[in-house]
Amino acid sequence: MKKYNVGIIGYSWAAGAHIDAINKTQWAQVTAVCSSRTLDPAELSAKHGGKIRCYTDLSKMLSDPALHVISITSYPAEHAKQAVMAAKAGKHLIIEKPVALTWEDCLSVKEAVVKAGVKTCVCFECRYSSQFLTTKALIDTGMLGEIHYGEIDYYHGIGPWYGQYRWNIKKESAGSSLLSAGCHALDALLLCMGTDVEKVSSFAVSSKNNDFAKYEYPTTSVTLLKFKGGRVGKVASVIDCLQPYYFHVHLVGSEGSLLDNNFYSTKMIGLNKGKWSELSMKILDSGDVSDHPYQTQFEAFFQALDEGKEMPLTSLTDALHTHEVIFKADLDSASN
Repeated sequence: MKKYNVGIIGYSWAAGAHIDAINKTQWAQVTAVCSSRTLDPAELSAKHGGKIRCYTDLSKMLSDPALHVISITSYPAEHAKQAVMAAKAGKHLIIEKPVALTWEDCLSVKEAVVKAGVKTCVCFECRYSSQFLTTKALIDTGMLGEIHYGEIDYYHGIGPWYGQYRWNIKKESAGSSLLSAGCHALDALLLCMGTDVEKVSSFAVSSKNNDFAKYEYPTTSVTLLKFKGGRVGKVASVIDCLQPYYFHVHLVGSEGSLLDNNFYSTKMIGLNKGKWSELSMKILDSGDVSDHPYQTQFEAFFQALDEGKEMPLTSLTDALHTHEVIFKADLDSASN
């Protein structure tokens, strides 16, 4: 089993979660950090364990042959350029979502990755949560039959009280409600219903509350998807809500339904159709990166890397299906 040295781009909230999760895997250790700020190597090494070199010049960090993987946790507008640079340097990639703020930049990342032959992991880590590992298993075993309707919605008030707010309010930094936050819900819907999307319609609106007045784009969007065969899905991305975090899941199939952590299935003889049965799984209930299932996802990435394979569930190929739908949705909502 190879031990992978990882370099981190950016040193903020997400970076701390990536570093802790990477170091907890059996496969890898963070040995370098590149930030626009001047960091103290001794302080970072003491905080995170091991010896960490610090850079302010990304090219210098990428030129280190001892680094095998680069994890990009910088601002979203910087992701594409940095991913292309890292791929050209022959480094495997972990990319925080979104991959880029335009579809054209996403394709540039794909081109660089394919040309360099490097492996990828995009942080749609909700696919590796207990909730969606269990949900997908329920679907794959046929307990719900064929799903003809699904709705997965993201409710998370990102106001002045939340760290992401300071850059999330700017269109050039975040893109849209769906791209900056609700993408997790759309990605989860595609996980559950497939990627054969034939039609995308979307509508968006803004809150009247002053806490969200500085947003340069509509803070709530509702996206409707028509899948091959006529199946229908819906995703709401609501980052202007005043309520607890809520990742809503409702799937309706030919043999049963799932509502968050509750289900009913005709495949299980004896269940009471008048009551939900409960699944014993941890549901997604926080937007805090420290609560995200990064370690499970990164374990899968490094194991696949060790085997010379693309990682399951969240490779760049998987992520681009989600991004393509997002950009189509945002384009449609802008015209409505």
